Amino acid sequence: MATSLALAAVSIASVATAQTHVGRNVEGGIPWSVAAPQGANWSLVCRFAPVTYEASRYDLRRWTNKIATRGAGAARGRLPLQDGSCTVTKTGGPGPVAIAMVRGDEVVSDAASETGQTAAVGFL
Repeated sequence: MATSLALAAVSIASVATAQTHVGRNVEGGIPWSVAAPQGANWSLVCRFAPVTYEASRYDLRRWTNKIATRGAGAARGRLPLQDGSCTVTKTGGPGPVAIAMVRGDEVVSDAASETGQTAAVGFL
């Protein structure tokens, strides 16, 4: 029992030290872009390795490993690191939705045309 608790404590500590501190630059990594040329509604979830960031001058070490948002039409943003993955799900409206990510010379993209359908891209 004591051995398993010690191993759990070591694994938790290693995860905590594996986080990258990005300061205020939470959009310094690879860009993502959602396209919905006919104005379709969508939900986006992006995941990446854990980071800590400065949310305010009082909250200097907030932790995250996910971005989740909803929208309609086009939207753009950036992940905090140079790796990660995003999925976009069409939630309604006319036309398809597409997601793309760019890292250097590499471009990955996918599209969803039916409500409830998911498109996924990512770099590891």
